[in-house]
Amino acid sequence: MELFKNTHYDFLGKKWPFIIASLILTVAGLSSIVARGGLNYGIDFKGGALMTVKFAYPPPLEKIRAAFSRSPQIKGEISVQTITDASTQNEVEIGTELPDETQLNISRAAMQQVLVTTFGQPGNGKLDINNTSQGALADRLRDPLSQAGIGMNEQQLQTLAANIANYNKQHSGLIGGLNELSGVPGVTPQILNVVRQQCYLAPYHVLEVQMVGPKVGAELKQKAFLATLYALAGMLAYIAFRFEWIYGVGAVIAVFHDTIITIGLFSIFNEQISMTVVAALLTLVGYSMNDTIVVFDRIRENLKMSRREPLEKVMNTAVNQTLSRTVMSSGLTFLTALALFIFGGPVLHGFSFALVCGITVGTYSSVFVASPIVLFWHNYSDKRRKTAPVSPTLARTDAGRKTPAKAVK
Repeated sequence: MELFKNTHYDFLGKKWPFIIASLILTVAGLSSIVARGGLNYGIDFKGGALMTVKFAYPPPLEKIRAAFSRSPQIKGEISVQTITDASTQNEVEIGTELPDETQLNISRAAMQQVLVTTFGQPGNGKLDINNTSQGALADRLRDPLSQAGIGMNEQQLQTLAANIANYNKQHSGLIGGLNELSGVPGVTPQILNVVRQQCYLAPYHVLEVQMVGPKVGAELKQKAFLATLYALAGMLAYIAFRFEWIYGVGAVIAVFHDTIITIGLFSIFNEQISMTVVAALLTLVGYSMNDTIVVFDRIRENLKMSRREPLEKVMNTAVNQTLSRTVMSSGLTFLTALALFIFGGPVLHGFSFALVCGITVGTYSSVFVASPIVLFWHNYSDKRRKTAPVSPTLARTDAGRKTPAKAVK
């Protein structure tokens, strides 16, 4: 399928506006990184605890921040921010840095205790159904049900606890009132009365807790950096072997260009760098390189058939011939990444943001960055060959070759 047929756009003639735009984006991104004192690394890299909590009402950020700041067991900087996404509601992320590896479990328990003390009922001795497991609920109800004269064997007890836990899960971990449990299979009025005596409902639910030690975070950061470098080195070697070394250099510089600009945009918009973002960056490395190789391969084919044509014209022809393929592949991939960015939720936010930025930058870098580098080098090499002085030895050799020709004539 061809969207464009017999096009003759002068892409390389319009290279300078794109090159200048790339320089501006690169400088802006690097300046933002320096101004912010580095990138906004997630828990994966800097180490710490990240707790995602869903509230039954809009979360009071200042109250949460103040409660966590007062806890003597929670060390380091504390960050509290709401998750603004169409698929989430009343969710907040609470993060703490952990300079000491031994503080991981202590910090997790302390964070949960702060939530209980601030928003729960810590002194009544009851069990919070919104933040407990099926097994803990069964253990709490076992003796009170027996004392209330409700005959129930172990299997029936586990089924009851599972039904209540499933109902809680269906409501995103937040049951509004204990009376709602009257509709749960197996919950009779007598059982519900026991549940009221033994349990209560906190106005929050802990969705997820991530724990990463500082040493592990530093190792992950180093390995992510090395993985990117190894990928670029392998691609450079492949393209240098498949084409010419200057084609490999151009392709790798274009990929560096895409990666640096994408990371710079993460800094400008204060987006967090996590392991999923690194996966997206490695995906972009391969995607951008593949797009560049398609253009280079068509240039090589055209050079075989048009040896006397100027290199810039051959490159423009190759880009026009691959234009339909570029628009279809990049356009559809961009739409997919954009859908993930809009509807993917907070888990895929960083991954999809990297793809949206990287695909946009990587598509034009294959034409306006990689190809001009090859063109500049060939023009420079041709100019050097034309202006290089002829050595005396070569001059004498040429003269010696011409003299016999004249004599024969």
